[in-house]
Amino acid sequence: MSTPRVGIFLSAEEHGPKDLVRHGAAAHEHGFTDISVSDHYHPWVGEQGNSPFVWNVLGGLATAAPDARLGTGVTCPTIRIHPAVIAQAAATTTLMAGSFFLGVGSGENLNEHVLGDHWPPTAVRLEMLEEAVEVMRALWTGDEVTHVGTHYRVENARIFSCPDEPPPVIVSAFGPKAAEVAARIGDGLATTSPDADVISAYRDAGGTGPVIAFPKACWGPDEKECRKLVHRLWPNTGLPGELAQELRTPAHFEQASELVDEETAVGSLPCGPDPEVHAASLRTFFDAGADEVHVHQVGSDQSDMYRAYRDEVLPRL
Repeated sequence: MSTPRVGIFLSAEEHGPKDLVRHGAAAHEHGFTDISVSDHYHPWVGEQGNSPFVWNVLGGLATAAPDARLGTGVTCPTIRIHPAVIAQAAATTTLMAGSFFLGVGSGENLNEHVLGDHWPPTAVRLEMLEEAVEVMRALWTGDEVTHVGTHYRVENARIFSCPDEPPPVIVSAFGPKAAEVAARIGDGLATTSPDADVISAYRDAGGTGPVIAFPKACWGPDEKECRKLVHRLWPNTGLPGELAQELRTPAHFEQASELVDEETAVGSLPCGPDPEVHAASLRTFFDAGADEVHVHQVGSDQSDMYRAYRDEVLPRL
């Protein structure tokens, strides 16, 4: 049996840019060679407190962890930033990093409405995502591109600093329709839950690339304190349905999250110091069909978590 591939996910909602680079360097020093970073304009709730520009952070990580595989988890290349600009940013990061994957998704109103653009329904957002990936792949050839599409125009654009091989596009999906889109346009699937049905839908639709999961954990010496921390920083994880895609501001998420108690916020997220609890959580993702898992440690206690996972959790897998 192959060794499970476990990386680290860095939350740009929780940490400022210098801290993200410092945490990435620490993860690399502890032997984690896969490091991904969230890409948001706003945090989900004000308590998280940060939202640095991911492309600056990736440049810092490429220097601090020069042979690490970096990625975004995930970027929305459709509304707030034109896909031609994301294509250039991803090409540059690919040249700077040990290797790089571009995680993409159809986004959230929280981040994409900030320039006053209309927030379209899900079906239209998936159309936009598909066309955006088409535009980016064309530009990654290094050729001059003119594109007149349903949602985007590109005129005489060429990326001169272009990698020999384009970055893999890992497409986020939370339902069967999005999983089919991921299989059609992507080089892999991104997910945040151990949903075997979505992963199966991706495979059944012809998806052959890796499935990368992005779960949360809160390692720490006191389970009760970890649970309180999760409830304080990530109450929005307990919100149901499509609220995560539709609410417009951190204040709206805070208002909705007043209805979320600690038990609902924590859910199945592993908390505390028991390595078997954390290992069991990782197993649920691999059992569901994930090929690799990038773990988001909630809170500021990052290096101790990296050490605990390296020495106590991962050997149990």
